[in-house]
Amino acid sequence: MTAPATPQIDNDVYDRLAHTWWDEHGLLNILKAAVNPWRVPYFQHILKELGIDPKGKRALDVGCGGGLLAEEFATMGFAVTGIDPSEQSLAIARAHATENRLQIDYRLGYGDALPFEKERFEVVYCCDVLEHIPNWDAVIGEIARVLKQDGVFFYDTINRTMFSKVMVIKLAQEWRLTRFFPPNVHVWEMFITPEELTTSLARHGLRNQDLRGTNLGNPVRMIGAMWLYKQEKISGSEFGRRIGFREGTNLAGSYMGYALK
Repeated sequence: MTAPATPQIDNDVYDRLAHTWWDEHGLLNILKAAVNPWRVPYFQHILKELGIDPKGKRALDVGCGGGLLAEEFATMGFAVTGIDPSEQSLAIARAHATENRLQIDYRLGYGDALPFEKERFEVVYCCDVLEHIPNWDAVIGEIARVLKQDGVFFYDTINRTMFSKVMVIKLAQEWRLTRFFPPNVHVWEMFITPEELTTSLARHGLRNQDLRGTNLGNPVRMIGAMWLYKQEKISGSEFGRRIGFREGTNLAGSYMGYALK
């Protein structure tokens, strides 16, 4: 019997829903409310621990989308360049940065063919991106190429486990009562285990230093928040706050870390 085909990931969603990046009622804004409070303090802590002063340093955001993380790094003091294949998302990112008087260089491009000379950036980060790219190992190779010696690479992605299959695929995308993502925004087979990622990092000359997971709290509360958001009883921003990630040791879902070159 032939095995079922792996679903084709729908990355065009970032064009169709680009207007929702900064709309508190919008789908993509969930990342700002749910995920940024988990990862941004961690990144800031590591930068401080490494003694990296953002002023005068260049940071590259690979897969910047609408600029949710680019603006965080720009506010820290970095000179930020963001690259993304979605023209619609970049247009939203540029407009929002202008409104907030932030100087961010947004460019159209792809992570597996970065249009920069080698060793240009002190910091590179790639978040909520690798699990959407079939050739993600090539992206790691390009990141290693443009990262300066002793530079730091930040990442977060989703582990390929039964837990992530239930939470991210079944509940968030498929189950009628709770699904809020369009079909195939995520494809479970494309999720990346920590072992696969750290092996790729080492192959490209990046030394992984840390792995952090999440502490998601009460799963019943999370499922309830999914249902309320689907019924349009709460905004995307409120939904994000209710399911907000907390730093923990559970690597079964989303995890983050950093590596040094």
